Amino acid sequence: MLEPGNNAELPLIPGKRYFTIGEVSELCGVKPHVLRYWEQEFSHLQPVKRRGNRRYYQRQDVLIIRQIRSLLYEEGFTIGGARQKLAGDEARHDSSQSQQIIHQVRTELEDILKVLRR
Repeated sequence: MLEPGNNAELPLIPGKRYFTIGEVSELCGVKPHVLRYWEQEFSHLQPVKRRGNRRYYQRQDVLIIRQIRSLLYEEGFTIGGARQKLAGDEARHDSSQSQQIIHQVRTELEDILKVLRR
């Protein structure tokens, strides 16, 4: 995700479950209208919407917003480039998670095979 160096000027994320768009705006140093625009551009960003279409962001959403902010403002990516970078990071994460699951299932099957051979 984000390296700690990129977060130096941003406040710490409180231990809350949900954040309003105003709180996220302050936590990420981005105006609310920019957050609403990014929701349209980045499929990763999907806050919970409740009464009257109010947005409630979770901690993971705040981390994604900080990563998008870093890619766009600090690393100079375009919207399209940042979208591709996030998709590539997610694909690598999914791949490593799949490999871990396969390894775990294989180990369990080998244990079952040992029990059956006795």
